[in-house]
Amino acid sequence: MAERSSPYFTTEHEQFRAAVRKFAEQEMRPHWQEYESAERLPEAAYKDSFRSVFAKAAQMGFLGIRVAPEYGGPGLDFWTTTVLCEELVRSLAFGLCVSMLAHAEFAISAVAEEGTPEQRKRYLPDAVQGKTIWGLGVTEPDFGSDVAGIRTTAVRRGDRYVISGSKTFITNGTIADYITLTVRTGGPGKGGISLVILPTATKGFSVGKRLEKIAARSSDTGLLFFDECEIPVENLIGEEGKGFYYIMKHFQGERLVLASFANGLMQLLWEEALKYGGERKVFGQRILEFQVWKHRLAEVHTKIEASRQLTYWACDKLVRTGYAQKEVSMAKMFATETIRGVAMEAAQIHGGNAVTTDFPVGRLVQESWGMTIGAGTSEIMREIIWREVAREGLP
Repeated sequence: MAERSSPYFTTEHEQFRAAVRKFAEQEMRPHWQEYESAERLPEAAYKDSFRSVFAKAAQMGFLGIRVAPEYGGPGLDFWTTTVLCEELVRSLAFGLCVSMLAHAEFAISAVAEEGTPEQRKRYLPDAVQGKTIWGLGVTEPDFGSDVAGIRTTAVRRGDRYVISGSKTFITNGTIADYITLTVRTGGPGKGGISLVILPTATKGFSVGKRLEKIAARSSDTGLLFFDECEIPVENLIGEEGKGFYYIMKHFQGERLVLASFANGLMQLLWEEALKYGGERKVFGQRILEFQVWKHRLAEVHTKIEASRQLTYWACDKLVRTGYAQKEVSMAKMFATETIRGVAMEAAQIHGGNAVTTDFPVGRLVQESWGMTIGAGTSEIMREIIWREVAREGLP
């Protein structure tokens, strides 16, 4: 495997990269079509298929990379997560990659960082070992990017919270054992939102349906309902009324994951384009011998590298300072918008084969289109970038 020129990665990172790539290509990729058709399975078999993959990923140490050693994780930084995301997508089972990171990075990060010692001790070891599966419940049928507007309520009655409402587009929602859930414990706006841990075995919890998708098909995505679900007050994560700020903090990691996924997929698209262009002959010569394709792919390569380095820059600031809202938003917006053009160029060089199932490029084109929406739309990224620029002071 050719080394990438970057001062950010250590020998240990590259060793980890090789291990993830081997797992993705040898353990997952041969079965990617099976993962994508799993949504047609009965509920029990569907859940079993996910749990078996999660168990294998846990054995490799891929779940809970940033969880502290005292709670079962290796306690590594976000650089290792970045490597994991870049390489895991080589499996072609992008949705399953999303499911793993939704569990390991999105859902349990709040418990790992804002949870009490008792919560960490109780929940994190099983999550890291893949014994439990977690989802993050933020988006609602009427509120996606507008997190401050969520309506799902948690009314306190003595030592219990009673939760009512609904969530949608929840990754791992129909298979999860626990949901890290945003709820409204107070008045309107940001200050009325809290985070709680909701076991899906709680009475009143139900799955409306598994959402069938055209992208990220191998991920589990659910519409969820909460009908007076009672949980103990000690399931509150952090302070009451601080949930919005916790979510905004952890969205940095979620968006960096999406940027890293996009970069990994773009690298895969690049390799597929080179392979096909180097083998396929038209008019008596290989496609890559035509100057037009040399120039088009030179531009593609430049955009991929620009996206990758922007993501690394954002990751560096997040690791060093813990706050990189502007940089992460720039990386997420640029990577997820750039992959659309890269995917179409890779498809174009494949000609008619791009729409067959004999080549992966067509599937990768489908995956590219939803990435500007997940973890905050490009419009929200632009809003954050401008807000941060204004906060820093305009010239």
